[in-house]
Amino acid sequence: MSEGPYEVLLVEVDAGVAVVTLNRPEQLNAFTPRMGLELGHALVTLDADESVRAIVLTGAGRAFCAGAALDPDSSTFNGLNDEPELAGPPMSSLTPWTMATPILGAVNGHAVGLGLTYAMQCDIRIVAEEAKLGFVFTRRGVLPEANSLWSLSRAIGTSRSLELLLTGRTFSGTEAAELGLASRALPAAEVLPATLDIARDIAANTAPESVALTKQLFYEFLTTGDRDAARAEEREAFQYLVGRPDGKEGSLSFLERRAPQWTGSKHVNREQI
Repeated sequence: MSEGPYEVLLVEVDAGVAVVTLNRPEQLNAFTPRMGLELGHALVTLDADESVRAIVLTGAGRAFCAGAALDPDSSTFNGLNDEPELAGPPMSSLTPWTMATPILGAVNGHAVGLGLTYAMQCDIRIVAEEAKLGFVFTRRGVLPEANSLWSLSRAIGTSRSLELLLTGRTFSGTEAAELGLASRALPAAEVLPATLDIARDIAANTAPESVALTKQLFYEFLTTGDRDAARAEEREAFQYLVGRPDGKEGSLSFLERRAPQWTGSKHVNREQI
């Protein structure tokens, strides 16, 4: 099922998994202000939908995203001023890492500059072995953005991050997986199917509340230095989930050797914990 009032995205939802495809294949899915507006709208809309349990982000054609469209005369350098608002849920302060829904990046080809920093905002990344990746910003006279100066060191460590960020060199998907920037590297044709397998597993076999709280607390704990406080909050969340219907259903379905029938919401009210 195709959804959304989009010009440069394709959005399909099936069996709890949404696939969002950057759809400018002739331009290697180069990122434009319109694409940014539509991506934000799509993610907010899908995150609000209880039936959507996982979101897969990928690119049409042979690239994931070749970075920002670099036509000096285009609106890329002028912001979103000329782009009309999209109907539907209002844009919010939600970012990929604060959303309740897991976001998986199927990096099917080249991901350079903004194309790579956007992929870094996904929770899980599968990359094409032969893809060309790069934080090329210093080679363009700017600096890495989209929160990459915060996120990259937490993914692969200080020294390796600074090498990639300061040199702006390109590297392969295979090297990205070896560095820990991606979960795994596969032949390009296998990237989307493998990512969909993970997304479908999440949609079918994991509890919405459990996934949402796990994701939320994971990112919160990246910014806390208080291990004991994190442990206490983790324990409170665990005990809350044990007492929820899905906490009982998880154990019961396992014992009865059947598929779980989840009833909880991925939008957890933290005030109840």
